[in-house]
Amino acid sequence: MLTLIADSANGTSQQHHRETSDAELLDAYSQAVTSVVDRVGAAVVHLEVTVQRSGRRGPARSDGSGSGFFYTPDGFLLTNSHVVHDAIGIRATLGDGSTHTAHLVGEDPDTDLAVVKVDHGAPACAVLGDSASLRAGQLVVAIGNPLGFQATVTAGVVSALGRTMRSQSGRLIEGVIQTDAALNPGNSGGPLVSSRGDVVGVNTAVIAGAQGICFAIPSRTAEFVATRLMRDGRVRRAYLGIIGQTIRFTRRQADRFHLAAPAAVLVTGVEPGSPADMAGFAARDLLLRVGSTPITGVDDLHRVLTEDRIDTTLEVMVLRGGIERKITVRPVERG
Repeated sequence: MLTLIADSANGTSQQHHRETSDAELLDAYSQAVTSVVDRVGAAVVHLEVTVQRSGRRGPARSDGSGSGFFYTPDGFLLTNSHVVHDAIGIRATLGDGSTHTAHLVGEDPDTDLAVVKVDHGAPACAVLGDSASLRAGQLVVAIGNPLGFQATVTAGVVSALGRTMRSQSGRLIEGVIQTDAALNPGNSGGPLVSSRGDVVGVNTAVIAGAQGICFAIPSRTAEFVATRLMRDGRVRRAYLGIIGQTIRFTRRQADRFHLAAPAAVLVTGVEPGSPADMAGFAARDLLLRVGSTPITGVDDLHRVLTEDRIDTTLEVMVLRGGIERKITVRPVERG
């Protein structure tokens, strides 16, 4: 009987200890999330956007909204390109409820990022962290301001790193962060924040019909793009003037033409007067390499056409009529 009493008391003690530990863990989680909101929440704003688009009945105005966040003390905001694209008017509502006129500094649809300026200045600034230090399973907090008066907060973990996502312009966005921190309507352009309070991503998309699959543009990309948007109003990229599609080779084709890569870019058209046209590219050419870089698809071609390739000579290896040819081309800046 004494043994039973002792065992019962011991069991009660263990259960109490587990409950205490669970409460402590939950409290630590809550403290981590609330501290992030305390540090970053005041930097998040609501953006109301008036857009003018052309339609069958002529120009039409429509309203949209999203989120953004201050990352400099003098009022520069980061948001999504799709939030402010074609905007003819932008209003920013801060966390204290005050509303201010904003203007678009520049946007980059290829990475779905944009910089907006509020002349009022920033009541608080978020700090851009290093997205390269993220690890799968790490706690992250998504903050948005869809109503303009109070930040909405969701928390989750980094589900995966290094994802790729197609932008509205058709180019591939690399290094995208996948998270299960839910994005509410109007949260596009808000920050994805680490438990240290550093912004590690810009929330951009959620897959409709899927549960817990949301994406953010990494902060390294955001910092690179924002610097260039503030400097030039755009991100400069090289342009060839090739219209192409990715094709894969059969094993027989690869063996016949001694191809090292399993795929290439098939040229389906060349823009008249473009660098590719002047260099002699032709429809049905197969692009194999740019310099020493293998081209296994359209996305590989996009990756090599960076700012530093503008007005520089490139040697492109193509397969034409079963024979490899070297074509020299000088890309220009894409307009």
